[in-house]
Amino acid sequence: MHLLLIEDDRSLSRTLQALLQEHNYSVDCVFDGTTGLTYARCGEYDIIICDVMIPEIDGLSVCKKLRREGISTPVLMLTARGSVADKIEGYDSGADDYMTKPFSTAELLAHLRALARRQGSVLFEKIDVGDLSLNLEAHELQCNDKKINLSQKEFIIAQLFMSAPTHTLTKDMIIAKAWDSESFVMDNNVEAYISFLRKKIRFVGSSVRIETMRKIGYKLVIDEKSADTQSTRSLDD
Repeated sequence: MHLLLIEDDRSLSRTLQALLQEHNYSVDCVFDGTTGLTYARCGEYDIIICDVMIPEIDGLSVCKKLRREGISTPVLMLTARGSVADKIEGYDSGADDYMTKPFSTAELLAHLRALARRQGSVLFEKIDVGDLSLNLEAHELQCNDKKINLSQKEFIIAQLFMSAPTHTLTKDMIIAKAWDSESFVMDNNVEAYISFLRKKIRFVGSSVRIETMRKIGYKLVIDEKSADTQSTRSLDD
């Protein structure tokens, strides 16, 4: 499940992102309402978590703008203000749910599950592309009976590719999704992880491969002809 977190407290944002990723959510973090609105408009997210008091455009206004534009992505509003009037204002802005800070991990996860059920979403245990499966619980790639574990970064990048298998991902997109916004990441870091993933995909013998799109980025390609030869290669090739 793909979440957008709009929270200007960067320390809290990093903490929530790490927590949610541990529970197999994919999380994009932004720190102001203007950027949050831009991200939310792309339609890629299953749930938006939005703090009320954020710079540039406040959370209530972000929610109102989304609803006026016909964007129905569920919004979980976060705030330190917990009065009945504040909650009514949040719901009237178009928010689907409301949480008062501070809150527990269990409470946040319960709210997310409830929003997913309300939306009719299914929390899949795996994603399949061609003969390649990504196990979202075990963080494993699998083809037929052969499987291999992924590191956290490898898992996030694999999930990006396999959640949108027809899309081309630029290096900037991969960096934005897989690394903390304050991390210093160079193109060769992305290239290294793409190389790791390619080796692991070959190791399990899949006909799926990551193709380099010159001067653009990367995308998944299903190469049926190479399936037999790939299965004979080792992880160290």
